[in-house]
Amino acid sequence: MKDYDHIILWLDYFNSKFSRSCGRRVPTNLAVSSPTLEELVEAAKMLGYEVEAFKAKYPKRNYLESGYISIPKTKSKNAVIKEISKMLAQVRGMKRQKG
Repeated sequence: MKDYDHIILWLDYFNSKFSRSCGRRVPTNLAVSSPTLEELVEAAKMLGYEVEAFKAKYPKRNYLESGYISIPKTKSKNAVIKEISKMLAQVRGMKRQKG
């Protein structure tokens, strides 16, 4: 049964390797190359969202491993996607500085 109180955000929405027709939902300047589920969870938590993470296969590419997060609905999905994509780039940058 569909949960109307939560927003589902797939990793593929933020992956710069995919075209818009393949599932990317953000412009390439906000997308990152091969984001991980852990990075997506960290970005959402840094923005103050309550996050549940799931490993799954994106419907358009059931041959590739992917995943998604579920967060409570507070804003429109597009606004949340933009917010998280900006934070995801920062998380990726912090990860590079550490390692």
